[in-house]
Amino acid sequence: MEDTFSLGERTFRSRLIVGTGKYKDFAETRRAIDASGAEMVTVAVRRVNITDPGKENLLDHVPPEKFVILPNTAGCYTAEEAIRTARLAREAGVGNLVKIEVIGDEKTLFPDVAATVEASRVLVKEGFVVLPYVTDDPVTCKKLEDLGCAAVMPLAAPIGSGLGIRNPYNLKIIIEQSRVPVIVDAGVGCASDAARALELGCDAVLMNTAIAGATDPVMMAEAMRLAVDAGRKSFLAGRIARKLYATASSPIEGMLD
Repeated sequence: MEDTFSLGERTFRSRLIVGTGKYKDFAETRRAIDASGAEMVTVAVRRVNITDPGKENLLDHVPPEKFVILPNTAGCYTAEEAIRTARLAREAGVGNLVKIEVIGDEKTLFPDVAATVEASRVLVKEGFVVLPYVTDDPVTCKKLEDLGCAAVMPLAAPIGSGLGIRNPYNLKIIIEQSRVPVIVDAGVGCASDAARALELGCDAVLMNTAIAGATDPVMMAEAMRLAVDAGRKSFLAGRIARKLYATASSPIEGMLD
């Protein structure tokens, strides 16, 4: 059977979701997206033009007929701002899928959990397919799932930090309890971080700076694609048990004296 995951009514083969910010131009953005193999790209509604046809529009380079557009509410600091931004994206014609991001602290860019929960509650009721960006807190992730969110998106580390997965144990709890996809969002720095997320059992990983901020963004996008694929295969294959002592890798039965 084909290995896929679903968000709302959409099904995806690629488990890598990429952002569209911080590239030198839209042409580089498109080359990196193509190299990543991503089927879904996220767009900051407040920062990138997707609504004004009179100005250069990202959607001319990343057309919705080829890619699933995931609008996000980056730059919002209240639930009300996030709700309004999500509604604007839907009115622009990019659909009901939305990543909710409500920032609670300017230095760390950690999410405001209470505001994220409130915005998600409102938007789920309005028919949005909500993907909330939150801390790696199992209790909050469970609440968001119970509200009807289509996935939960716990951070690996602060946005743009490149620190990788700081708390794999919380992520494991979130994965074990969740009936919806778990997508690691924020903090990935290199290909091994992406592989680790998938090896833990996450359904997908979302990143922007790790690719766009690399010396060679297109090459890094390809590296992330390969890492996600390897991590997923490693998870499905099932790793060996950890042991304190060595175990011979070659059989010893029948050896001659």
